[in-house]
Amino acid sequence: MRKTKVVFDNDQLAVSSEILRALCHPLRLKIIGFIDQHKSINVNKIYNTLKLEQSITSQHLRILRNSNLVNTNRDGKFIHYSLNYKEIEKANKAVVKFLEESSL
Repeated sequence: MRKTKVVFDNDQLAVSSEILRALCHPLRLKIIGFIDQHKSINVNKIYNTLKLEQSITSQHLRILRNSNLVNTNRDGKFIHYSLNYKEIEKANKAVVKFLEESSL
């Protein structure tokens, strides 16, 4: 019987779990899809078009922003959101790799 030492980097694990937590919510995925369609869009258009409450939309955008999945750009009183495609792609590749390796 082989004993394997399991070691996790707690910092990397915390970051990874926050990114996956941000991506696993259906409403956040809907917001990500909406931003993707428009490339860059302000929060007012997001909640008005998706028929969401402003406070709910802001909470979900905060989670996406804290996970580095969206970028922000202030234009006067408006904050425009765009996707951080590099981070989203890295998360997607990690999940795909994990699923491929776990099905072996």
